[in-house]
Amino acid sequence: MPEPALPLRKRSRRSIQKIRGYIALLLLCLSFPLLDLAQRLVLTPWTRLAPSRKIELMGRWERFLARWVLSAVSKIGGARIPELPQIPGAEGTLVLMNHQSVLDIPLVVASTESAFPRIVTRKRYLRWIPLISHLVRLYQYPVVDSAANPSESKKMLAGIRDAARNSSVPLAIFPEGTRSRDGTIGEFKTTGLRLVLRQRPWSVWLLVVDGFWERAKLKDFLNGMSAIEGDVALLGPFEWDDPRADAEPFIYDMRQKMVEQLRRLREEHTA
Repeated sequence: MPEPALPLRKRSRRSIQKIRGYIALLLLCLSFPLLDLAQRLVLTPWTRLAPSRKIELMGRWERFLARWVLSAVSKIGGARIPELPQIPGAEGTLVLMNHQSVLDIPLVVASTESAFPRIVTRKRYLRWIPLISHLVRLYQYPVVDSAANPSESKKMLAGIRDAARNSSVPLAIFPEGTRSRDGTIGEFKTTGLRLVLRQRPWSVWLLVVDGFWERAKLKDFLNGMSAIEGDVALLGPFEWDDPRADAEPFIYDMRQKMVEQLRRLREEHTA
């Protein structure tokens, strides 16, 4: 038996929501090549001419990009993006964030004040993607690749180690490594995280998001950005004082805190 047709008003509303999503996504796609040129021709030379202001300039630029993406998704696409907490941009800051969607990077960037986070990200973003690929190189994001051979994996781990040891800006990690289908927090991939914790003391912040997982990828935005009802919470700081200590209990505790916070977000959203 065929399903009953949706009421005309509801179908019209869904159509308008999809059109808003198309417009927002089209605007972002058109803006990225222009922003890429500005990043290459203005920001990069400017940081070389004013090296003492490099972190400040790069932080301002990346926060502008993050807010532009989030504004397009919310004000044009109709998504609900909550007011974001602020994470100190100090050296020795480590941010752990659960991974739900392509908006995770704009969310953590927009939540970092004064500086910019150096984010452990996937190697595939180094391929030619307007704005993004150059940004990954310019900001010296450490990259990972689950399909890498042992030699490449060793080099990538060395890159993460060097970033953790020497970075004068916060470091951000998605310890699950991949998005979960229902937005729950998966098991942490601890190899890289243990390596990071061994390099120095950290002030650890936990950024927990929810409501983004059903629109995890760009193609999902076409079904309507207005379905996104995001929630964000920040926990911390939790001090990691002894890099020589066994990191496993600390990592377990951080994951449990994130799982519990996600549960609270979902209960509050339902209520």
